[in-house]
Amino acid sequence: MMERRQLGRVGPAVSAIGLGCMGMSEFYGPGDEAESIATIQRALDLGVNLLDTADMYGPYTNEELVGRAIRGRRDAAIVATKFGIVRGDDPKSPVRTINGRPDYVRAACEGSLRRLGVETIDLYYQHRVDPATPIEDTVGAMADLVRAGKVRWLGLSEAGPETLRRAQAVHPISAVQSEYSLWSRDPEDAVLPACRTLGIGFVAYSPLGRGFLTGQIRRFEDLAPDDYRRLTPRFQGDNFAKNLDLVRRVEEIAAEKGCRPSQLALAWVLAQGADIVPIPGTKRRTYLEENVRALQVRLDPSDLARIDEVMPPGAAAGPRYPEFMMRSIAR
Repeated sequence: MMERRQLGRVGPAVSAIGLGCMGMSEFYGPGDEAESIATIQRALDLGVNLLDTADMYGPYTNEELVGRAIRGRRDAAIVATKFGIVRGDDPKSPVRTINGRPDYVRAACEGSLRRLGVETIDLYYQHRVDPATPIEDTVGAMADLVRAGKVRWLGLSEAGPETLRRAQAVHPISAVQSEYSLWSRDPEDAVLPACRTLGIGFVAYSPLGRGFLTGQIRRFEDLAPDDYRRLTPRFQGDNFAKNLDLVRRVEEIAAEKGCRPSQLALAWVLAQGADIVPIPGTKRRTYLEENVRALQVRLDPSDLARIDEVMPPGAAAGPRYPEFMMRSIAR
């Protein structure tokens, strides 16, 4: 049986590794709906029950895909979705706004319930904190959804420590989601300690460095022309070459451990605490099964020390998002 981890003091018990579904619909090159649905269903077969999506993925189509995949298997899934990032009429436009107003929270939830085809969302996140709306107002509206039976547990994504404390004072927060991996370790500075003080679980998205830590990406040209990563600083120019050198060092350790670099990277995240659940994204069953086997990789203190030597905090070259997107982080 798949190992389970508790998300926060009052949250659900979920599989130790979840499944990020975003890339099934956009951002990471062409999709394959049939294979994506088969991947979600295979995840459920393997005991991977935490499925992560959001209304802005697609937009909207990713929630619909997840809904189709879990039809008839609702009880096997912990469905997590997010609201708050608003895209314009042109899905290809990089322009985004953030909305945390109570009326929007309620409307967004109704839309997600309809697209997912469920009566209740298990874990409902605010995708980004709205600087124009007090977090107390946003979380208050989210708490109303819990009381109405439309949501079971609440979460925040990319929120700062003070925001977490204010939110927790309104209603228990079960999970915080943030990018966390061997090359994105900034949550260790303040967010992870705050979560542990407040009894909030931590969900690590992009635990494979948006695929870079798998060792499968060797050239910028390996990325599809419409791949979002082409716009990301860590995949550009000199940063790409420097980061590729870091991955080669990780590959050396993985080879010695008899595992894939992706499995080493996931095992490292899992080893950072039983309150952390990584949600690597994939749209293929092959990679899903490879990721799940990371649970069999055991890292002892000497392994962890060596990994820290080759990939210390701050080692990755370049910010994890373009500048305009970094402004919405850790509010």
